Amino acid sequence: MPRRRKSTVPPPGPAAEPVPAAATDREVAHSQKRVVRRGLQHVRRGISEQPGIFTLAVLGSSLYGGMTVASAYVIGGITDRVLLPAFDEGATTAGALALAALAIIVVAVLKILGILGRRLFAGIMSYRLMADYRRRVTAQYLRLPLSWHQRHPTGQLLSNANSDVESSWFFVSPLPFACGALVMIAITVAALVLTDPLLAIVGLVVFPLVFVLNAVYSRAMSPRMARVQQLRAEVSEIAHESFDAALVVKTLGREADETRRFAVQADELRDGLVAVGRVRGLFDPMMEALPNLGTLAVLLVGAERVAAGATNAGALVSIAYLFTLLALPIRAIGWVLADLPRALAGFDRVTPVLEATGETPHGPDAAPAGTGGAELGVRDVDFHFSEGAQPTLSGITFDVVAGRTVAVVGPTGSGKSTLAGLLVRLVDPHTGQVLLDGVDLRTLREGEVSSQVAFVPQSTFLFDDTVRDNVTLGAPFSDEQVHEALRIAAADGFVGQLPDGLDTRVGERGATLSGGQRQRLALARAVVRHPRLLVLDDATSAVDPSVEARILDALRSGDRPATVVVVAYRQATIALADEVVWLERGRLVARGTHAELLAQVPGYARLVHAYQPPEFGGRTAEPIEVVA
Repeated sequence: MPRRRKSTVPPPGPAAEPVPAAATDREVAHSQKRVVRRGLQHVRRGISEQPGIFTLAVLGSSLYGGMTVASAYVIGGITDRVLLPAFDEGATTAGALALAALAIIVVAVLKILGILGRRLFAGIMSYRLMADYRRRVTAQYLRLPLSWHQRHPTGQLLSNANSDVESSWFFVSPLPFACGALVMIAITVAALVLTDPLLAIVGLVVFPLVFVLNAVYSRAMSPRMARVQQLRAEVSEIAHESFDAALVVKTLGREADETRRFAVQADELRDGLVAVGRVRGLFDPMMEALPNLGTLAVLLVGAERVAAGATNAGALVSIAYLFTLLALPIRAIGWVLADLPRALAGFDRVTPVLEATGETPHGPDAAPAGTGGAELGVRDVDFHFSEGAQPTLSGITFDVVAGRTVAVVGPTGSGKSTLAGLLVRLVDPHTGQVLLDGVDLRTLREGEVSSQVAFVPQSTFLFDDTVRDNVTLGAPFSDEQVHEALRIAAADGFVGQLPDGLDTRVGERGATLSGGQRQRLALARAVVRHPRLLVLDDATSAVDPSVEARILDALRSGDRPATVVVVAYRQATIALADEVVWLERGRLVARGTHAELLAQVPGYARLVHAYQPPEFGGRTAEPIEVVA
């Protein structure tokens, strides 16, 4: 079954000392200031990465804001110069109506252009940032070593690259509108003061209330959004585990258990989103109401001033209309402020990935030149997965002559797969060296190891693609080279019988193929690259012994025979090797031919006979070497 999530509830222990209330208040205030400061820094980060597109979006938004203010004065001017005289005189002229209509149309067209520019460039900016950060996160995943990936659940990594990146830059879409809204507010405030200072002061009382409301909202929303982003990752992780373990879940009849496990986490995410929705449900109506309250106050005070003759009806209409228009820019600012806690929560989850260290270092050297098998040397190699842990490998030393086949054998947990990973530099030894033709793998340039060494792991992975693309993985190999690799891997027969040959899609993870067929395609993927060192980590376990013998013979008898290191259990596989290396508890205990180890090392004989009782004839070679 997929692993169960450990409880996040801390274990019982001694009670913590109470925190003074004053200190708690100071911490909350500091945390709130920090959220605001980090939010502004995050906004500046987004602008600095897309300055040109942001400028165009703000210009469009500013044009919209300016024309919105202009529309208020156009309406006020039409009221004073066309409508009121028409009511007083009982008539008007066609020219006056035409000019009024033209003024309204011009302003409307310019507003439309501003809206188009604002939305188009804001969308481009938002999606560019998301795409750029997804590429950065993915590039970081590819750069970081396998050990880093083993410490992070796949579901969490998927969430980092998808929903966390999306949340980080979701606020960008309304950001140019909010910046343009500031221009619009500045123009509006200046116009209000010039029109009637007293009415302007009455209406502008709303702005301090907006900032107070946003401060309270950010304080309430930040922890909720951080929790929601964490829950999104956990839901993604459980879903990925369940999909990955579909065969286990179904064969053991655990569908209901997995459904409940997913439902518990999904319910937590639902509750978290509901909590976010409640806070936002209070915030949004209040943000909507504040400009309307300002408009109402202006109308009440303005009506008294018109009645007293202190101002005229046109000025009151213009001011009231301007305050009506302020509702939209205030909402735009509210949209940005409302999305900033979510953006910070997402970016806080993306940042550790982007700042992660531990990538595999590379040296300045080129790989040794050669076309045949490479000479392999392992010198006093120690390896452990974490500081203070029991060593997985200790003092491993052996050589493999170029072009020969060596089987690495040992009981479960003896370090065979770890050794295979060291030979292809998936990990580096803590001490000691792995040498290829006498050159330490750590001194080679990036890409040099993979150009000389190929690895076929225990678990075969095939992409939902054609046979050809699963073998080439996008590299420019010809069909003749692919067919030759399939022949060496004993896969040419079944591939030739597929409906579309090399163009046949194999399904997700090679679902349309048998286990042995998948292993042979994975082997062909390695062989087509003509590696000088081929490492097989139990990569032929699903293949018939006769087919396995054909594969290893083809690898040895080709024009450019590779040096082969095979992690094996079956006697049929081991007997095909020129030499056997026997590991126990992370140490090299013995080496020699299969027949010699079978006769002289009891642990080796027990393991081999446990997997396949019948005896196989061994090859004669140098006397066995037993390592103390």
